[in-house]
Amino acid sequence: MPNLPVAMIVGHPGAQSVEEIHANATAVTAAQVIENLTVQPPEAVLEPEPGSKDIVFSGSFEQVNAHFYENEWSDGLPFVPPTMEKIAEFLRFTPRRPDETLGIVLPASRAVTIWSIAVNGVMAGCRPEYMPVLVALGEAMADPIYGVEHSGNTPGADTLIVLNGPIIKQLGFNYEQGALRDGFQANSSVGRFWRLALRNIAGFLPHKTDKGTFGNTWRVVLAENEDALARIGWPSNAADMGFATGDNTVTITRMTGGDVMPSVTGATPQAILPYLADGLAKETGWEIAFTVGGLTFGTSRPALVLSPILAETIARAGWSKADLKRALYAEARMPARRVETMMNVWTEFKINSLKHQVNLGRLPRAFAESDDPERLVPIVVDPEDFMVLVSGDPLRTNAYAFAHNGYLGFPVARRIALPDDWETRIAEMKGRK
Repeated sequence: MPNLPVAMIVGHPGAQSVEEIHANATAVTAAQVIENLTVQPPEAVLEPEPGSKDIVFSGSFEQVNAHFYENEWSDGLPFVPPTMEKIAEFLRFTPRRPDETLGIVLPASRAVTIWSIAVNGVMAGCRPEYMPVLVALGEAMADPIYGVEHSGNTPGADTLIVLNGPIIKQLGFNYEQGALRDGFQANSSVGRFWRLALRNIAGFLPHKTDKGTFGNTWRVVLAENEDALARIGWPSNAADMGFATGDNTVTITRMTGGDVMPSVTGATPQAILPYLADGLAKETGWEIAFTVGGLTFGTSRPALVLSPILAETIARAGWSKADLKRALYAEARMPARRVETMMNVWTEFKINSLKHQVNLGRLPRAFAESDDPERLVPIVVDPEDFMVLVSGDPLRTNAYAFAHNGYLGFPVARRIALPDDWETRIAEMKGRK
């Protein structure tokens, strides 16, 4: 509704006194509300969008890049012009029709189509054989549980893509030293595809519909080290998301930020655990609102990425992944006073008190085991809410903690559907390199 009347709220109420809010509302906002209700707005004129298969521009590489940038179809970096020939190469790697719709996504209410996925895959610098991964990502984007419409909210959280299955090795995704670092075409280009798809399909444009105060940029794909998981007998993230270990899957989850825990020292889980738990707890700040009801109850899914040697050390003691999650639930905690201050004072996500929420049946008893304001409470409502992933340098004792954006980007996963002649096609593409 481009002609929808808007009344200005002066400044930000969170940074004003009650008196300032009242003065601004009466002097500015109320007057504009009255005017907007009594004056007919000008007729809206919507510029028609080009058709999905229209040739929108012809020119040199530099000219195409400039034209796309001017029309806000580019992320500002040089991209591969999406010619009909290149798009056709991508479409060869899926049996699905180019005009098939996977869903409608906000804020632009555009269709996620196989064609639009291929176009943005070309632009991102993906190889055609990545197309099955991109299609699965398109399906995940359209899942309402993920909530793609929150991708432009002010904390600036950005999506973490987790990849599982034999396709990791088939397509050359990095899952060892340098995980989460650019420099590997598969990891980097698929991560960039996601950001371009958010811009060109969903419609998130900076200074318009993307309102991240600071923002993260796109993240490279995190591929799990399934060889390490097999050695220690732990399920992959695919299994945690309801599939089977060994299935080709992608998982998307929106993270507000993360930090590394370097040089984790200890030969037993008991020695390692305090550092890991402390890292998870420290990374969780205002995000506790997704656990205790400031925004939702129990939708926080923080992630812990373990290097293989750390996972092996923990498993060598007989611990399963579920054992580790239960231990994290017991150890990754923060003082109740800090949680209540965070909600009621610092952010004004009012919960009254943790005990109040427990008495209402909204939180488990672990959040109100005593009245001591310094008692330690969990950062999630259930041990299974922790995502535990294994990737990175197999010879380094490092871990990484991600804070999660709760229901504003809840984890969803999709199986990657491969063409019947996948192995033949992969062999052909490798022969063309």
